[in-house]
Amino acid sequence: MTAPLIRHSALASADPEIAALVSAEERLQADTLRLIPSENYVSAAVLEASGTVLQNKYSEGYAGKRYYEGQQNIDQVETLAVERAKALFRMDHANVQPYSGSPANLAVYLAFLKPGDTVLGMSLPMGGHLTHGWGVSATGSWFRGVQYGVRRDSGRVDLDEVRDLALAERPKVIFCGGTAVPRTIDFAGFAEIAREAGAVLVADVAHIAGLIAGGAHPSPAPYADVVSTTTHKTLRGPRGAMLLSRAEHARAIDRAVFPGLQGGPHNQTTAAIAVALKEAAGAGFSGYAHQVVANAQALGEELAARGFDLVSGGTDNHLLLIDLTGKGVSGKIAAKALDRAGIVVNYNTVPYDTRKPFDPSGIRIGTPALTSRGIPASEMGAVAHWIDLVVDAARTGDEATITKVRAEVKTLMDAYPAPGLPVA
Repeated sequence: MTAPLIRHSALASADPEIAALVSAEERLQADTLRLIPSENYVSAAVLEASGTVLQNKYSEGYAGKRYYEGQQNIDQVETLAVERAKALFRMDHANVQPYSGSPANLAVYLAFLKPGDTVLGMSLPMGGHLTHGWGVSATGSWFRGVQYGVRRDSGRVDLDEVRDLALAERPKVIFCGGTAVPRTIDFAGFAEIAREAGAVLVADVAHIAGLIAGGAHPSPAPYADVVSTTTHKTLRGPRGAMLLSRAEHARAIDRAVFPGLQGGPHNQTTAAIAVALKEAAGAGFSGYAHQVVANAQALGEELAARGFDLVSGGTDNHLLLIDLTGKGVSGKIAAKALDRAGIVVNYNTVPYDTRKPFDPSGIRIGTPALTSRGIPASEMGAVAHWIDLVVDAARTGDEATITKVRAEVKTLMDAYPAPGLPVA
């Protein structure tokens, strides 16, 4: 590989070490097949917005109600982001200030619960998120977390189990959604359970927000009291988050974010969120969202044909969870070998995993980033072939095959340049 080019002149002058690392990361992202489902490429416009002089401004409070002066432009930026979020997701209220997904979810707890109250969420090993009441998280330490899982036979959520737990435990908040859920979330089913149990329903759509915006996944808007989401992943925005809600919960949500949990918002991120939301409302985004799903399903079919065990049998969205037990290699060993081959995934627990979380049985892969490069479903056979070769090579210690695949991956990446990356 050629040495990375330094393209950031001011940064290179002030700190050549950091500039070189940034340029090296640009080259790495350009040359590798990124299959981590929570990663994506932002557009040049989003990237530019996130590095503006808005960084220089403190803006505690909300538009029109700030604790600092000089907000003439900041208020307009935040208002644009809020109005675009409300329109795109068809919700009454939007707060675009949360710094990331975990603080956004923590704001939900502050808005609706007291320490010790019960929350029902998906178990982390089954595909849920740390902040849905799992023990190692503050949400599981300060609140009483109760977890539901997936069926052994299908790998899918059993709503009968969820209902039984909800009626027995009477949680004040129910979370639906997670980080390794390859199937469509039944928002209507969860809403009926929440209504029966007298709970607030929170749809955590961090992974699928872009699919919802593009019409490739059902929307939680008619069913959820609150929608929590990050703004990157399938939405292709900056690293940030949003909370959307019904009008009746707007004040509680806003007070929980500020002053409850945060000080001044990151205005440069708010601007980049606004840009990403405008892009997601554009004519081409629906095609992108549907292509993400088509690519994931095609890749799943190709992997299944090669003997890979797909949790739940496949996918309805952007994500595939793969149990490698039958391949005779752990997820961690496979993920590291794939990384050496230029195929970037993450090792991941699978439902009812018998291995430890830091050395689990599975890997998690997704298609948002490769779809952003314009790679079509017709290339998923090649991607599956490479994964198959490298997983087998990881088991046998065949580094020559890994090196060969790395060169082939680079060739494909050269044919489909990534958006937003200033590399030749």
